[in-house]
Amino acid sequence: MAYRKRLQKKLLRKEKTYETEQLMKEKRSEEYEVLEEVFDRSTLMTIYDLMNKGVIGEIYGVVKAGKEARIYWGKAPDGKELAIKIYLTISSEFKKGKLIYIEGDPRFKNVKHDTRSLVFAWALKEYKNLELAAQAGVKVPRPIAVKNNVLIMQFIGKNGDQAPVLKEMPPKDPEKFYEHLLENIQKLYQKANLVHGDISEYNIMIWQNKPVLFDIAQAVPLEHPMADTFLRRDITNLTRYFRKLGVAVLTEEEAYRRITSGNS
Repeated sequence: MAYRKRLQKKLLRKEKTYETEQLMKEKRSEEYEVLEEVFDRSTLMTIYDLMNKGVIGEIYGVVKAGKEARIYWGKAPDGKELAIKIYLTISSEFKKGKLIYIEGDPRFKNVKHDTRSLVFAWALKEYKNLELAAQAGVKVPRPIAVKNNVLIMQFIGKNGDQAPVLKEMPPKDPEKFYEHLLENIQKLYQKANLVHGDISEYNIMIWQNKPVLFDIAQAVPLEHPMADTFLRRDITNLTRYFRKLGVAVLTEEEAYRRITSGNS
């Protein structure tokens, strides 16, 4: 009897696997086949689950590829454009430099230190940070869903063309853009209780002549022991960049006081 039950469970598992594979084949497109060449089965199952739940309708080409993650352009079932960020669970680069942002964050103090657990925590951290930032009125991609190492966000751009970053194209009105950035960093600090921690011309988009902050996974709450150090580093990066454009920037100390005091 025990053997029969074990066999029954085994057959049920096989049947479930077969059904899942058939459903995946139905969903599959040329772009999805490209995903199969890059991602492990767990990631593919996560993507399939998000498709099955109606979060993702279609997946198209890669918008941005890095050592730690790839961002795909996609669409929701209603046609709205999506940014589908997939963290690589086998990236040997991932642990480097990440622990400092996770270990000091009380929201993630119990995370295991194996690569997969850290990647999953990092994706969740980015989702939560985006959520807090958006609620505070900071211009960021609106978070839509997260599961394991897959993060779904609003696509900043149009028809699959991602908005440019500052490194690629300086703003038309640097003075006004600088002012908008200070306002966003102030809101992030005052209302979301977060410090971005990695602001530079590489992770600020220009959309409708205004800044959009992205790559916000490393953002830390104000109680993080390195929060103040990270904020001052962010200010230094902004000051350096906009000074080169000829903007009459605040001194770093003036910018720091403005952001932390809440006064314009």
